[in-house]
Amino acid sequence: MSTKPESATIKAMAAVAGVTVSNEVAARIANSIGPAFEGFAPIAGSLPFDLEPASFVVVQNAKAAS
Repeated sequence: MSTKPESATIKAMAAVAGVTVSNEVAARIANSIGPAFEGFAPIAGSLPFDLEPASFVVVQNAKAAS
């Protein structure tokens, strides 16, 4: 996601995380984090995937199993 999130997207993400938010709260969250998404829009999709933090656990588990 490289564009400003909509309140419906925020509400869905919160629901997946097990947190219930009202439409008003979802709209406030979207408005507050929107500028950050817009700021990163010019470089969206250009960052290397090796910086993705979930891979850290995979690498650590592989080292521990060795």
